[in-house]
Formats: sequence, structure tokens, C-alpha cells
Amino acid sequence: MRILIIEDEARIAARIGRFVREILGPELTSLASCDGVETGTEYIRSHGIDLLFLDLNLNGQDGFDVLKNVVAESFHTIVVSAYTEKAITAFEYGVLDFIAKPFAIERVKLALDRVSLKPATPPHPLKFLAVKSRGLIRLIPVEEVLFVQGSGVYSELHLQNGTKALHDKSLEKLAQLLPASFERIHKSYLADSRYFAAIQVQSGGRYSLQLTTGQQLPIGRSRYEQLRRYFS
Repeated sequence: MRILIIEDEARIAARIGRFVREILGPELTSLASCDGVETGTEYIRSHGIDLLFLDLNLNGQDGFDVLKNVVAESFHTIVVSAYTEKAITAFEYGVLDFIAKPFAIERVKLALDRVSLKPATPPHPLKFLAVKSRGLIRLIPVEEVLFVQGSGVYSELHLQNGTKALHDKSLEKLAQLLPASFERIHKSYLADSRYFAAIQVQSGGRYSLQLTTGQQLPIGRSRYEQLRRYFS
């Protein structure tokens, strides 16, 4: 795992780094630290990371500016801040966790556990998904997403208006962030259960999910029983 810490207080950055090394051990591939918005953003763009620990007050600069610049990238973000009133906004940006200062190693371990495990109930609903288009970042309301199709390390968002958008996060990473209404119906599909209409039985013992829009999506064999509860 490649980790970057963006924190303007050296002692806090060192504390996070020490805890991360102790928790991850050999799983840690690289660990770097920056103290500002510009240096942090440049590091992300030039090196690539898997996880970001982000402070929100960086020498008077707003840490959210980092997320505005690179929120569409494939890494997860854990905010570490004393400004707990900004937690809801942080989750709306799609961060995975919010650690309030001061913190102990147990809290950092809990956050790192969430990188690989989907939380049972996200603390605050994600409102937007950020996609890059022609060099610009566009925020797409989650409520406009019908389903998501995995495409390797990327995901294809299928929207209510019939358009598509490519997201830099994989299907697995988006599954950790999207609201509970999104169900994994197939190894390559997440769909919003609010738009489930019917299950269609096909030849060869296969099943498909019909959405209220008329679109049909494949259902994985291991997902059929789980999805039946929506129609019982």
C-alpha cells in the first residue's frame, strides 16, 4: 500500500506515520509526507497513491482544495482533523473515514481496516461522485446513478438521463463508498435497489434484473437468493 500524509504539523504527521508502520508492517510499500495543498497535490499526480491521510487546515489553506483537485483519483482518503463539524462535508466528498484529533493508534487501525472492508452502515451518505472529463472534474449526484459497471481498474457510471461517465475508482472501491441502497448484483455490477423492477428467468438457468427504466442487467448465480428478498 502506497500512503501519503498531508499534514502541516510535523509531530502529527510523524505520529500518523509511526502508527501506520506499526499497523501495516510489510503491507506498507511506501510512506510519504507533505505539508501543503500544492505539494500534496503535486505528489499525488506525479507518484500515485493508494491511501491519503489528509488534514483540513494546512498552514491556513483548506485541505478540501486537495480533494477538489484530485477527488476523482482512484485512492481512498481518511481525513484527520480537529474540525469535527466538517465531517459531513468530508463524507460528501467521498472520503472513507474521518478521524478526530487527538487520536490513538486504535482509531487509526479502525480506519485502515475500513480500507479493505465495506462498513455495514456508512456514517454519512455520499452525495457526489467526481469524474474527470476533458481535463475538468465534474460532480455527479449519486441519486442520478442507476447502476455501475466494472471495467478493470475503472468503473462506468450509468445515469438516469441515459448517459455514461467513467470513474477512476474500481467497482470494489466504489462499493465501499456508495449508499446502502446499491447492491452487488454481479461481480461486474452494482445497482441502486430503488430502481429494481423484476427478476427475469432466462434459458440455461440464468437470471437478469430488470430496472424500472427497462434496462436488464445480469445477476450472478451467488446473488440470486439475496436479490429475491426485494420481490417477496
